[in-house]
Amino acid sequence: MRIIYIGADHGGWQLKEALKLFLTKANYQVEDLGNKKFQPQDDYPDFAAQVARAVVKKKSATGLLVCHSGVGMCVAANKIKGARAAVITDTVTAREAVEDVNLNVICLGQGHLNIKMAQKIITAFLSAKFTQARRHQRRINKIAKL
Repeated sequence: MRIIYIGADHGGWQLKEALKLFLTKANYQVEDLGNKKFQPQDDYPDFAAQVARAVVKKKSATGLLVCHSGVGMCVAANKIKGARAAVITDTVTAREAVEDVNLNVICLGQGHLNIKMAQKIITAFLSAKFTQARRHQRRINKIAKL
């Protein structure tokens, strides 16, 4: 079973909790790396780093990060070598990000998505498969060298 590491700061905590329930009901193994309770003074880089490190360590895992816009989480997660994170706002991009870039951390913005759209995006992301096309792998290798 594929593990999904999730994390959120106060700006994404409510959506994270709703998605955790959604994913658990869909029989995914979900590990919440925080914040485990709503704390208005928490900092998104703490949770982004924990999730990204866990995903890089366990290659078959996926990361889900939520803050108000998704951008802060994305910037922080991409600082972890091996993490490929992006802010995703639609199902087509969610699918293509996995197929072409082998995205391993999806970042969502609670302030910009309702729960139904977030569920559709996560479903598209998790059902997509990396194409393993040589051109895509070549590009990922170049990114890794940056």
